[in-house]
Amino acid sequence: MPSWCRFRLLVAEDWALCKKSLTNFRDQSFGLLMLPRNVNIILLAISVSLLCYSTVARAKKAILVGEALDMIDQFYVDPVDNRSLLEAAMTGITSQLDENSEFIPPALFGAFQDVIDQEFAGIGILVEQPEKAKPVRVITPLAGSPAIAAGLLPGDEILKVNGEDVSTMEIGEVSNRLRGPVGTELTVSIKRKAGTEEDKNLDIKLSRRTIEIESVLGDHRDESNRWVFRLREHPEIAYARLTGFGEKTVVELKQVLETLNSDFDSLILDVRANSGGLLDAAVDVCDDFLDAGRIVTIKRRGGEIESEYDATQGVLVRGDIPMVVLIDGNSASASEIVAACLQDYKRATIVGSRSFGKGTVQSVLQLDNGRSALKLTTARYYRPNGRNIHRLANAKPEDEWGVSPNEGMDVAISDDDYKAIIQLWQKASFPVISGANPATEASGNPGSAVDPQLKRAIEVLRKNKGQDDTETHAEARKAA
Repeated sequence: MPSWCRFRLLVAEDWALCKKSLTNFRDQSFGLLMLPRNVNIILLAISVSLLCYSTVARAKKAILVGEALDMIDQFYVDPVDNRSLLEAAMTGITSQLDENSEFIPPALFGAFQDVIDQEFAGIGILVEQPEKAKPVRVITPLAGSPAIAAGLLPGDEILKVNGEDVSTMEIGEVSNRLRGPVGTELTVSIKRKAGTEEDKNLDIKLSRRTIEIESVLGDHRDESNRWVFRLREHPEIAYARLTGFGEKTVVELKQVLETLNSDFDSLILDVRANSGGLLDAAVDVCDDFLDAGRIVTIKRRGGEIESEYDATQGVLVRGDIPMVVLIDGNSASASEIVAACLQDYKRATIVGSRSFGKGTVQSVLQLDNGRSALKLTTARYYRPNGRNIHRLANAKPEDEWGVSPNEGMDVAISDDDYKAIIQLWQKASFPVISGANPATEASGNPGSAVDPQLKRAIEVLRKNKGQDDTETHAEARKAA
């Protein structure tokens, strides 16, 4: 070790003992000390130069967009809104990426965040706009919302909000005006179609409240408008339909399973028409049914492992209880993580039709001080067996992608049947649509008559429990 290095170590131990020799040592060590100091300066200069070069390279690209916006502002024949042009440019940039990456403008970012958070402050209605520049129309008020308490009905057309004419505004603008701080009041002016009678214009006063968006639904509602998580026709079979994977999904499902307390013969987890959501939520749902094992692996650019998720000790449903996961072509992303994981560990039988095939992970990167965002594909996920289920743009049916049902469990469904299922789901979710008592209304699942996938799931579960269909036994007795 050089003498100057030994000196630096000694200083830390006992400065008092070395102080006397410092003057003599300084002259002979000065030249040696200069060497590392110069090297540090050179390395610092190189680092700053590289940083400046990288910054300038990025700035040149941004300057190009800025110059174009300035030229349009100066020379285009008509006045233009610079903000709209900028948002269009951002949309154009992300359009060159994969189909799951996008720019989320300020007008949509709030609604996007509400879906993830599963709550918003408003009056609690679903709306649609059948024609552009025509009034937004109420599809249904949500159960237990201020809207249903105030008497808003399906079909009501929204004309004004707090006296402001919104009859020709886009649906996003109208929704933004209906939302606001919890506890604030507003007046909604509507036109109500009265059939053969003259249409009525009404002013309805409401108070905004936190509206929670359910993501775990049951088969049907009881007299108190609460979900029943058992099939009406087969109460021994527990049933939960997940419409998304948001911030509250895990808690919702946990409450359902803890309430049921494994007091059922079998379970159906329905993720049909579920386009996904949060990765963490999908992992935690898998963990509810597994005691150990790798759930999913996330890999970044170049195949570098970003994170690996494993199941933890303890389950919410006993391992000896048979389970089916229902999937279809609209089951994607987080839904596929759950289906693939439970299939690989043989914890559940997968019934339905091949899933969508989205094996990528998106990150939401906020822009503009949190007013807008980039949703970018930043990684791919791999199921426990090591495969990535992403469907490429040129993928063929015979290629390996998506999650496929177990052998013999692929059940085709017609477009008409699928529409009927969706409609009955809506009636079960929003009783106002049907205008019937939820306790006597048809089940959220239309049964085997219109839902062959559900029928197959019931058959599989009853077979696993050694149960034969009662009607079949009755017919056999008649024949005997």
